Amino acid sequence: MSELILDKPRSPRRPAARRGNGELYSWLFMRISGVALVVLVLGHLFIMNVLDGGVHRINFGFVAGRWASPFWQFWDLAMLWLAQIHGGNGLRTVINDYARKDATRFWLKVLLYASMVLIISLGTYVIFTFDPNITD
Repeated sequence: MSELILDKPRSPRRPAARRGNGELYSWLFMRISGVALVVLVLGHLFIMNVLDGGVHRINFGFVAGRWASPFWQFWDLAMLWLAQIHGGNGLRTVINDYARKDATRFWLKVLLYASMVLIISLGTYVIFTFDPNITD
């Protein structure tokens, strides 16, 4: 039995360009952070709005007592960081999908990242430097 032999193609095949896994990690982060945010936010809403009289008990003293505990500092810090990065990542995806020009896409992302850093920095600063003994 004779074997059929094909000639080599005229143009050699180039290997596919290798890309990083950034979008995969971004997609995975959105799923994991979304689940974590559901737990954190629902817990926050339940504690603030349902337990022990609801919103009527929330004042400066309540927040001061809550942030005196490292557990609640971490809870609020995790909620801040995850919400900001989750939302920023979603907005980055929208910018990539709808900004037509490269320059527009670049400057929108610069503004997005700058605002994310500013909000996360200020929120973290407030949580860690909060002074419950402020006098009038």
